[in-house]
Amino acid sequence: MVRNEQGIDEEATNDGPRLDIRINVPYDWKPWPTNDFQGNWQCGRRIDLRVFQAYYRAPADSNWQTKQNANRYRGRFRRGGGYQASLPDNMPKQLATNEFPVAPQPQSPAADVLLALSKYDSAIEQLRQASRRPFFQFPLSSLPEDTSGFPAPYLAPIEECVEVLRVRAVAELEDGRSEKALEDVRLILYLAHIDRHEPWREFWSQTWRVKNINYALQPVWQGLVDHKWSDTQLTVLEKELANFDFLSDYDYFVRSYRAEKIEEIDSIKRKRFHDFWAQLNKSLREGVVYLDTLLDFMPGGWFYQNDVAVSQISQQSLRTGAEVEKRILPAEVEKRCHEAMAHIRRHPSPWNFVAGHMYYGREAPSLAFAQSSLDRARVACALEHHRLAAGEYPTTLDVLAPRFIEKLPHDIINGQPLHYRRADDGRFLLYSVGWNGTDDGGIIVRQAKRWNAFLDEAEGDWVWPNPEK
Repeated sequence: MVRNEQGIDEEATNDGPRLDIRINVPYDWKPWPTNDFQGNWQCGRRIDLRVFQAYYRAPADSNWQTKQNANRYRGRFRRGGGYQASLPDNMPKQLATNEFPVAPQPQSPAADVLLALSKYDSAIEQLRQASRRPFFQFPLSSLPEDTSGFPAPYLAPIEECVEVLRVRAVAELEDGRSEKALEDVRLILYLAHIDRHEPWREFWSQTWRVKNINYALQPVWQGLVDHKWSDTQLTVLEKELANFDFLSDYDYFVRSYRAEKIEEIDSIKRKRFHDFWAQLNKSLREGVVYLDTLLDFMPGGWFYQNDVAVSQISQQSLRTGAEVEKRILPAEVEKRCHEAMAHIRRHPSPWNFVAGHMYYGREAPSLAFAQSSLDRARVACALEHHRLAAGEYPTTLDVLAPRFIEKLPHDIINGQPLHYRRADDGRFLLYSVGWNGTDDGGIIVRQAKRWNAFLDEAEGDWVWPNPEK
């Protein structure tokens, strides 16, 4: 228990998540047939509020247990080594309206969605008030030991809350409540940057932040293409989006990963004599040479050589001074990293065994895409500023700065200006050359052989798209 300002005991947040905000009921595992209705601004897909409206107004289904959960539960219960044929008696049943408030008669999709999600108004407002505290920090000392410092127990309910905020912001825009939508977008952006004071943010937060930025940009994009944002709101959005710098975050991530691996090597070196005799006796008794025993006999210099190998890979993975100065993160950075790791793996040895197990995934293209998305969104806000002032979009981007945006972002792949042209139908095309580094004319490429609408970030251009019809 903790005490608030009035000295009243309250439930401690460390005892479990107090945030219980979900887009659907917790026991509803119905798979969606496609993710298109959930929206994907990267591919020009809107959130289809009609599908959410139908879900929240769904009547009870007496066969829900069998139809939706049979396969899920049969694989969990075994009898005599086989699968249990029947479902457990205590499986929860779906309620008449999915536990969300509904109007007696259908309203507009936006109104019905906002009414359903109104059950979270109080909790979201508490979260919004808490977000204004300047020195928020996760209580790391209370994390379970098996999480290794990873704050997943705290992030899971926050991520579910962000999904609700994303849909709610779109519904608020559709319902003419753009100021409320702006508040929800700002809260998503705050939650995307929630790790800024945390010592472990370099190891886990890149995916977390990129995902939440993508969530925030969905209502931003829909509000821009539908001209829902006011001039003042556009100014606020542009300033909020400018607070992120994923290019510097990439450099920070590489250096942090290097520090983690060197600490891992030094830890092995410090502890190698701790269980020396136990490991040696076990090896002699069982006739098997264990890796721990080999580490016990390794010369100290080999550990330092591992430090050098790790540092060499890290150095190759960093942006060069010229790339930092130009504020770019090109595909050559990832190529240098992969070549350095491939060289280590082709020549394994006791003095590079740690470096041989290093792996930089898709951090470079992922963070480059996130920064490009933010930059294109800022330019799109400036273009909408111009449209509100002049009645149409400009013929070139040069007229936007400094009146509508302080400094015009460039393409973070090659340092060149972003590609832009005004269309005859009153729209515009704005894009980066993307990770392949070539101008494909503003073509969007989706991932092949996927049931959903995810963008293929490695192919085609990175476009601020017009909505699909």
